[in-house]
Amino acid sequence: MTLNQASMTVSDVIHAHFDALTRAERQLATSLLDNYPVSGLGSITTVAENAGVSTPTVARMVQKLGFRGFPDFQVRLHHELEATLSSPISKHDRWAANAPGTHILNRFADAIMTNLRQTLAQVEAAEFDGAAALLADRQRSIYIIGGRITKALADYLFTHLQVIRPNVTQIASNPSSWPHYVLNMKAGDVLVIFDIRRYEQEMETLGRVARERGVEIVLFTDQWASPVAKAAARVFRVHIEAPSAWDSSVVTLFIVEALIEAVQSSGWEETSGRMKTLEGLFEASRLFRKPRPEVSGKT
Repeated sequence: MTLNQASMTVSDVIHAHFDALTRAERQLATSLLDNYPVSGLGSITTVAENAGVSTPTVARMVQKLGFRGFPDFQVRLHHELEATLSSPISKHDRWAANAPGTHILNRFADAIMTNLRQTLAQVEAAEFDGAAALLADRQRSIYIIGGRITKALADYLFTHLQVIRPNVTQIASNPSSWPHYVLNMKAGDVLVIFDIRRYEQEMETLGRVARERGVEIVLFTDQWASPVAKAAARVFRVHIEAPSAWDSSVVTLFIVEALIEAVQSSGWEETSGRMKTLEGLFEASRLFRKPRPEVSGKT
């Protein structure tokens, strides 16, 4: 990985170089990551003092990471912070100012394909398999919650998982109701959280409280990573940029659907039995229209 890769955040760069750092530099790197990105936004003296290292150590490490110097390092941090706080209006203005002259369908297709490639380059098979194993474990109860925009993704995952396996609960979006759900969570249960930029403070609180109870957290977030990531056992950092005032959910849905299939396949015998029972219930309730039989003979 190189610094000029658009998919890499400063935290990605630090993690990529961590093993090559000296003891003092690792101490500094850990300090920066503990309260990222805010911990790197002070003066070089403040950053050094907070980490308990010298200012030359800070200067050496940022250059070792590939930055031209500490100011260049901070510029990257400021750009990341600005991106995570972007409102739909500022996002639209930024895209509109640089929009190519192609049709919006082509611009969207290009952006989504780029998001997919960058996301898949960062998702490790072991991380995916670990999340699938947590969701497939029938001994664990599953809780799912989404934010203002991502609640549609949470609902989609819930709708499928409740067919595949028992003990799946969708948490209401009203934070005042969360304590009632947390009350029923046991150590080893799984909480799936969707939280993308303009991160919701309540999500971080819920994740922290659930983790303190021994709950395993699976997080779907963006490339910059929600604060919930600090408490999460499995994190999917999905690229979400699109030529729009809104972020794209396409690649997040791609990962969700792949997880659904992985969970379904891992316990297909039980899942197929549940599906047959469900179809019987649909039949009894006459929920879906049945095709009319063909009538033979002359008219």
